[in-house]
Amino acid sequence: MTTFTAKPLKTGPALPEFIALVALITSLVALSIDAMLPALPNIASDLVVSDYRQTQWVITSLIFGMSFGQMVFGPLSDAFGRKFAILSGIALFSVGSVLSMMATSLPMLIAGRVLQGLGVSGPRIASMALVRDKYVGDQMARVMSFVMMVFILVPMLAPIVGQQILNLWGWREIFALFIVLSTIAAVWLGVRQPETLMPESRRPFHVGQIARTALMVVRHPRVLGFSVAAGFVFGGLLSYVASAQAIFQGIYGLGDDFPYYFAALAFGLGCASLVNGSLVVRFGSLRLSLLGLIGMLCLAALLSLIAAFNQGIPPLSLFMGIGFLMFFCVGILFGNLNSLAMVPLGRMAGIGAAVVGSVSNVVAVLVSGLVGWFFNDTLLPILIGIMFSAAASLAITLKIRHADDHVLG
Repeated sequence: MTTFTAKPLKTGPALPEFIALVALITSLVALSIDAMLPALPNIASDLVVSDYRQTQWVITSLIFGMSFGQMVFGPLSDAFGRKFAILSGIALFSVGSVLSMMATSLPMLIAGRVLQGLGVSGPRIASMALVRDKYVGDQMARVMSFVMMVFILVPMLAPIVGQQILNLWGWREIFALFIVLSTIAAVWLGVRQPETLMPESRRPFHVGQIARTALMVVRHPRVLGFSVAAGFVFGGLLSYVASAQAIFQGIYGLGDDFPYYFAALAFGLGCASLVNGSLVVRFGSLRLSLLGLIGMLCLAALLSLIAAFNQGIPPLSLFMGIGFLMFFCVGILFGNLNSLAMVPLGRMAGIGAAVVGSVSNVVAVLVSGLVGWFFNDTLLPILIGIMFSAAASLAITLKIRHADDHVLG
């Protein structure tokens, strides 16, 4: 019979409260991205943005900030403890939220969003380490399953929350929500959760050593290759997310119903997360990734072809149906491409995970920015961008699948 065993000498809240705390902390990332989607037209109007495409940087700038934040907060978490990394990250996230809320221009808002991205990396990285410190075995798996449920639900619900706040007050109040939630998380963590990384287990924070380790990681062909491949997949998804409001409200004229259609496609990602574990056991990560990339490529090509014969705008029913399957493939790819990048890291898994995440995010931001620049009030540029992102990722995966896979460290 399976037993749930916690690691010794780690006190704090009971399991249900701990799960709720970690769920709140980890939800800040998805909430910060998706709750802003309905507000982009209002932001463009209030800040007098003449080119609507520029408002997409409200979304991608946060990811850009996270690209660098992960490289900082991962080592900080190992050197000064999980609570320090989470609380300092939340503090920086709150400063970014205040700056964004008070923004009088788009560059000021983007600067605030970059700070938010830098800051939210602390809770994102260190909360997972907190779980690893506190629990082992089946109980850790139980906690992570609830965290995964949050990752599934928040992207579906966040635009609905953002739309309701927008209807009642305005876009600046969405940032007020971020401040309130991050403050609750910080106080809750500070009062109820003791530090889980004991001083004798900490590693010194040396910038030079971190840089040397990061350089060693990116020189590994499989780590770099799969990280870039994951970045192309994420870039395809991000190009859709950054334009989602324009697609559903601007192109299809769905008004306040936009969050529900967005949630329906996000459910495809969620379904993939739920079944991925059993599929990996049957097919293996590499084979499953290849199948997912082929599926993503073919479905994006099919939608692009349909759009080309319909003045760049596929019928809504076809976009939703085929799009659901396409994003199911994307959901399959997220975990598997990242796990393939992590395999050779060995004892460098801590800084290695930060490097993998940073490389993927930088590639995704570049891809999304390029696709967004060609947005022309039709879906064709976005669908072609997703298609080429899948093709690039597939080509990289095929090239490096037999590359040297020696373990670092």
